[in-house]
Amino acid sequence: MTTISSRLQDILATIQSAQASSPFAQTVQLVAVSKAQPASAIREAYAAGQAVFGENYLQEALDKQSQLTDLNIEWHFIGPIQSNKTQPISQHFAWVHSVDRLKIAQRLNDARPADLPPLQVCIQVNVSNEESKSGVAPEDLPALAEEIQKLPKLKLRGLMAIPAPTEDTNRQLAQFKLVRECYDALLAKGFALDTLSIGMSEDFPVAVAQGATFVRIGSALFGARPNRMQT
Repeated sequence: MTTISSRLQDILATIQSAQASSPFAQTVQLVAVSKAQPASAIREAYAAGQAVFGENYLQEALDKQSQLTDLNIEWHFIGPIQSNKTQPISQHFAWVHSVDRLKIAQRLNDARPADLPPLQVCIQVNVSNEESKSGVAPEDLPALAEEIQKLPKLKLRGLMAIPAPTEDTNRQLAQFKLVRECYDALLAKGFALDTLSIGMSEDFPVAVAQGATFVRIGSALFGARPNRMQT
């Protein structure tokens, strides 16, 4: 068994264990965060059974996509989105987790090819109130969700968050609970959501226990990240 394959099995077992202790009945999918990883590492993970991959940097992602056209990969864009990159993102990804303002949502909608299904999107919410982090403030979330829901080539699925990094399990739990509260508040307003993209290598068991449906895991799967390839 390869190193990536063995790590993948360990991660899936940890997810399953966290699900068993969670009060939420949810299916959890692993998004393998492959930024800065070579196409060969993605091939290795794919051979081990992983088919969903998340990329942060557009040009790097497009280069790897062109090398991996023989694989049936579901590509997710999970990084900050610049306005001038919305067109290729909309054309080359099935999911976008990091929509944080209406202008970006509108540009993604307008650029989505008619022959593709609606682009699946999550709104990124800034629950830790960090100025350096992307994401809409919780109090502005309902209005943004309302506008995104009107866009015909987008399908609003749920929320994404990148809480402040911490090894304190209680603080991890508090931040994920806040995301969950934002999500539940939108459900109560009638939004048809089914996705919580929360949890990374350092905190995904806590995220799963709080109802994560996507966990975005890089280093725990691929090992230490090499130098970034391309922007």
